[in-house]
This record gives sequence, C-alpha cells and structure tokens, in this order.
Amino acid sequence: MVENTIHATQAVVTLDVALPGIIWGWMITLNMWAKSVGTGVILVGAFLLYRHKKEEMPNLRWIMPLISFIFLNIFLLFTLTDLHQPYRMINIFLHPHWTSAITVGAWMASLFTGLVTVLMLIGGFDAFPEFRKKCAFANKVRDISPFYEKIFPFVVFLAIPVTLYTAIIMAESSARELWQAPAEVMQMMWAALLAGSAALILVSGNWSRESRRDLALVLAIATFFSFLMYMGEYFFSFKSSEAEATLAYVHSGGAYNTEFWFGMTLGFIIPFFLAVSNMKSDNKTLLRFAAILALVGLYMAKDVWLKIPQMLPLS
Repeated sequence: MVENTIHATQAVVTLDVALPGIIWGWMITLNMWAKSVGTGVILVGAFLLYRHKKEEMPNLRWIMPLISFIFLNIFLLFTLTDLHQPYRMINIFLHPHWTSAITVGAWMASLFTGLVTVLMLIGGFDAFPEFRKKCAFANKVRDISPFYEKIFPFVVFLAIPVTLYTAIIMAESSARELWQAPAEVMQMMWAALLAGSAALILVSGNWSRESRRDLALVLAIATFFSFLMYMGEYFFSFKSSEAEATLAYVHSGGAYNTEFWFGMTLGFIIPFFLAVSNMKSDNKTLLRFAAILALVGLYMAKDVWLKIPQMLPLS
C-alpha cells in the first residue's frame, strides 16, 4: 500500500504489512526432519563405533553414510526449492557474507555432504569388492580403508554445527518469541539423536544384541529429553505474552492441539517405554516399531512447532 510519493526523488514510501498465513510450511518441516536423520546417523554411528567392534555391526560403515547421504540431499533439495529462485544459492558461494547464519550453514552442509559421499564410497568399496573392481580410481589405490578413519572425525565434528545452525536461523526470526536460541539448539540436538538412533535401528537386524541395546538406550534418552523440552515450553512459557498467545494453538481447544499431542505420544512417550523395555529383552520387531513411531512423531512435533508461531498476527 503506497503511503505517499516524494516528488523530489520519485521515491515511493510504503507501509510494511505482515504477510498473512504460514510462510514456512511442510517443506521446511521436511527439510529439518531430513537434516536430523542425515546428521543423527553420523553422531549415533560414531558412538556405536566407539563402543563396539565393527564386526558386531557388519554393514554400519557403508549403510551409515548411505542413509546420511540420502537424507542430506533431501534436506538440500528442499532448501534449494524453498528459495523460489535457486540461482540465489550460487551467490552464497560466489559472494559469501560470513556474518550470515545461512551462508555459514550452507558452506558447512555442502562440505559435510561431500565428506559423507567419500565415506559412502569407501565403505561401499570395502563391503562390495565387485563394485570396487569396476571403479578405475579405486583400483589404482591398493587400500583405501585407512582414509575412512582419517575422514570420519571431521565428519562427526561437522555433524554438530550442521544440525544446530537451523536453530540460529529460527532464533533470528523477528517477532517469533517461541523460537528462542537455547531451547531450539537443544531441540535440534535431541532430534538428531532421536532420528539417528531410529534410522539405524531399522537397519540393525544382523547386529549384535549389545549394539541394539545401545541404540535403544540412545533412543530412550533422546525421546525423554525431547519430551521434557516440549513440556517445559508448553507449561512454563508464561514470561512472554507472545509465547503464551502462540501456545494457545496447542493448548486445550487450540487448532493444533490434536496434532501436537499425537506427535508427543507417537514420537516420544510410546517409543520411550518401548526402548526401555527393549534394553532388558531383545525384541527386534518392537524396537523397529518404536523407531518408526519416533520418526513419524518427530515430524509431527516439528511441524506444529514450526507453524504455530507463524499463525500469530504480527501487526
């Protein structure tokens, strides 16, 4: 809406009007969910490799980077799609502004994905020798396995900021009181551990019982503290009137009340009890069921938490 025109400079002065409706929708939810899986499998996989011999988890060295590679590319694809003008991404690399969390995150995510790709290829060459014979480069190198151990620490290190930088972007959003940096950072970390352990549980059929018990332990801890974080926000965000008004959408009778509690129940409460019980009795079917519920519930929880602050009128 044009307020007035300054004839001397022909400059047009306009009034800022808040954009109505939800701008960050399912695409950003899927973006964050996929990022949690892609980074989480690396973090949880590193924990397993530290705790157990690789012979106890025969396919971990190649299935871990493969899962990460798939979900990181889903994350990057929807990040690129959300820009609406994808060529903007080129400017992030050609003309970077290092004070921007988006720029720093894009560089780290790209480097992280590149290193994960190398790990996936090395792990694949080791697991499938016939595949290595078809690769001319791999045949020129007698033993490429040691490169895995040299690259892996850098991949684990990068997984942490890659999974956390989205929290900084959300916290920088003006007039979104619910997205506070400390809480969002912890939510992102617990989401990565939850999603990573759940994804690895689904491929752990031929692993040792001890390694599956550790996966169940990580899943139980991640679901417990994720639920605790959300409940803390749900019951105690009373210092800000905007946060209270935002949370009205998930409180009793709110528009997102049902989806919120479905997410809490499916994603955190049920998987927690199933994971704890599985630490005593090794039941692969129940543990996989818990993993699937955790992934579905995590998506629902992230979807609600992303949308409800945007429903509050800013003007």
